[in-house]
Amino acid sequence: MKHILALLLIAAPLQAAPLKVFILAGQSNMEGHAKIETFDYIGDDPATAPLLKMMRADKGEPRVCDHTWISYLTGKYDGSANGEGTGKLTAGYGARDDAMKSNGKIGPEFTFGLTMDAALKEPVLIIKTAWGGRSLNTEFRPPSAGPYELNDYQKKLYYGPPGHGVPKDMNQWLEEKKRETGRFYRYMVEHVKHVLADPKRVCPAYDAKDGYEIAGFVWLQGFNDMVDGHTYPDRGKPGRFAVYSDLLAHFIRDVRKDLGAPKMPFVIGVMGVGGLKAEKDTVAFREAMTAPALMPEFKGNVFAVPTAPFWSEELGAIDDKRAQVRQMGHYLNSKHKDHANADSHMTEAEKREYLKNYEAKLISPAEEALWKRGASNAGYHYLGCAKTFALMGKAFAEALIGPSQLQN
Repeated sequence: MKHILALLLIAAPLQAAPLKVFILAGQSNMEGHAKIETFDYIGDDPATAPLLKMMRADKGEPRVCDHTWISYLTGKYDGSANGEGTGKLTAGYGARDDAMKSNGKIGPEFTFGLTMDAALKEPVLIIKTAWGGRSLNTEFRPPSAGPYELNDYQKKLYYGPPGHGVPKDMNQWLEEKKRETGRFYRYMVEHVKHVLADPKRVCPAYDAKDGYEIAGFVWLQGFNDMVDGHTYPDRGKPGRFAVYSDLLAHFIRDVRKDLGAPKMPFVIGVMGVGGLKAEKDTVAFREAMTAPALMPEFKGNVFAVPTAPFWSEELGAIDDKRAQVRQMGHYLNSKHKDHANADSHMTEAEKREYLKNYEAKLISPAEEALWKRGASNAGYHYLGCAKTFALMGKAFAEALIGPSQLQN
């Protein structure tokens, strides 16, 4: 009887394994500005050393996924020259000047894909669409949110006396807003549909008879909205970012509808810039990003993943000191009448020497070495720290497939 059962099991057709498709979208932090040169910093922490091991092959070069492929649509900030980079997933699919050429950077896609590659038996396809400097209230605005409209604060400000931040030509400004509204949302949806019309073009392991499954969507965006004091006025007041919560809920509904995946799992990468000690308005924005995941209609298939715990506090402290140096440089070169150095007779050489000594007193050689080891960009790009982006990518993957499926 045991032999008969064994033969039956051998003869039984294997269950179809549809291609697992994951969509990653957002602005500059989804692009990813962490240079590969900061990988070593990951190994300095015993808690993340195993993550670095996963990211590197035997000879220390970035690992190439066995059965995970990527299609990456990106372009300039204005959306011109959009292009597609494709291939087996490895490091280098972060921010790119040329969509088809590696810039030596990673975003969350690298460890997201590595995690999926290790956990899933099916082939995996990541479709990534990301552009820097895009907001949800305008460029990524979902269709069901309606047209971009001025709020009461903007109407009062823009149609009042000329001042800082007020458009010089309102008609031209409104035309530009109309043209930009939803443009990158459309780029995103159109590209996903384009890739899925012929998955084998990007993923050679795709088998049409098995089909594909849109298994998850990751959204990492928010900085442009968070710092937009015109669209989101009333700094420091409760409910300041409620409009963002509403827009994000519309976004989730719309991408599910437009991609024909009504229950598609959706991960919100909650803004983590500034870490766990961020200012009050940053915390308020994080709460607004999290809000859709708490709505009854999204229970069980929309997940908010905090990224603040992945911020490097030690690098952030050094960045604060670097900001003081930049501020001093600005002060030395300023001729503003209210500045004490308005009539300064310091030569350019004397200014450079003063700034050099100021920096040396503020930032120790050890701190400078640590910065070069772990950081490669500005604070709004999570300091360009590969450790931060690696932790984010892994956390996003775990939210979609569950830690129990992960292989050690």
